Amino acid sequence: MDDGVAAALAASALARLRPPALRRLLGGACPVRVPAGAVTHREGESAEYLELTVDGLVRVFVTAPDGRGMTVRYARRGALLGLVSLYADGTGMPAGTQAVVDTTVLRLSPPVVRRAAAEDAAVADAFLHELADRVRSFVHEISDSAFTSVRHRVARHLLDLASQEARSGPGTRPPLRVPVSQRELAEAVGSVREVVVRVLRDLRESGVVSTHRDHIEILDPVRLSGELGWNRSR
Repeated sequence: MDDGVAAALAASALARLRPPALRRLLGGACPVRVPAGAVTHREGESAEYLELTVDGLVRVFVTAPDGRGMTVRYARRGALLGLVSLYADGTGMPAGTQAVVDTTVLRLSPPVVRRAAAEDAAVADAFLHELADRVRSFVHEISDSAFTSVRHRVARHLLDLASQEARSGPGTRPPLRVPVSQRELAEAVGSVREVVVRVLRDLRESGVVSTHRDHIEILDPVRLSGELGWNRSR
């Protein structure tokens, strides 16, 4: 087994499985390289799939009728994508997936996965834990989107992406460079570009970020994290 795949499995809900069950589950699986920006699955698709994120970063997003998008999840190493498609009968996928950076996923065989879950309680249990985690994270995402300010969401999103860049880029030094445009940032936080531009201007004038056409540099991550309300005095 490839070292990258082994590390991803160890970080996933499948880590609880014993080797024989895991080998059975991975029968017919194949790695797929996804270039940055590629949309691998779209909202409404009915095709079943299950993918393990091996490296890189995938955003799970929903799209409004007017074309605006909002990111509802980031999938890093160890994240499983598409499990709901195996069990949500008669409905299309509620969200799409897109690679934020060049990404590798391990694409599992849906028939093999369904058979393994039906015949092995340990596999079914691992999937139940994964689905429970997804429900919990999506509920938290709803509250964040509904009850926090755009400024808060922009800060959280930038720090989230910056942390991924810092992990995936050996030798990276401050300032942290986030490869996202202002339009993409607005879509990710569920707002419009004009509002996000005002937020970024305020942060830029405060010396927290530096904005560019295709990326944003975080000059002061500590001050930016203060926008999230962490470690504030009571």
